[in-house]
Amino acid sequence: MHPNPVFHDADAAQNLDFARSRAFGVLAVSTDEAPLISHVPFLLSEDGTYADLHLVRSNPIVRALTKPHPARLAVSGPDGYISPDWYGIDEQVPTWNYIAVHLTGRLERLPDEDLRGLLDRQSAFYEARLLPKPPWSSAKMDGAALARLMRMILPVRLGITGVDGTWKLSQNKPETARLAAAEAVNGGFGAQLADLSVLMQAAKAQ
Repeated sequence: MHPNPVFHDADAAQNLDFARSRAFGVLAVSTDEAPLISHVPFLLSEDGTYADLHLVRSNPIVRALTKPHPARLAVSGPDGYISPDWYGIDEQVPTWNYIAVHLTGRLERLPDEDLRGLLDRQSAFYEARLLPKPPWSSAKMDGAALARLMRMILPVRLGITGVDGTWKLSQNKPETARLAAAEAVNGGFGAQLADLSVLMQAAKAQ
């Protein structure tokens, strides 16, 4: 997380709403050597107290889960380079604007019998965002084929004890400078620049 409190103006509800909508993040578990990292889709509970996901059984993180283990799920949003020329004011430096939410807690295995329900809930959540396409469901699969695939993965849950978010959107700049950069960022480089521009325009000055 960025250390400047100016960029931490989103409350827990806003951070959780963002993470729930994004539904994809980087799961990190510490070890005595380098952290273990996996990129995972997840489902965030309605009250924001846990995130459910599944991992391939051969994933090194699974081997670390002989008991609940501290973990963090980093969820990234739009990001982009900000040129100091875009502000229209002097003595500025290049920077990068972005949104990131970290969900911290304890990761644990769920019973194997919870897997089918989790997979069905995940596919229903994602497929609903593709309407009016008829939603895919596991019922469309041959039972033996589905069982074979399910043997390769297992369900896990991150019990969330901490929520932190950085919404770095040039809130620390004068409004005219922020709006000028928000317009110019559309022609820059990064990810989801149109969304980043809208968020910068809506950001509250600090």
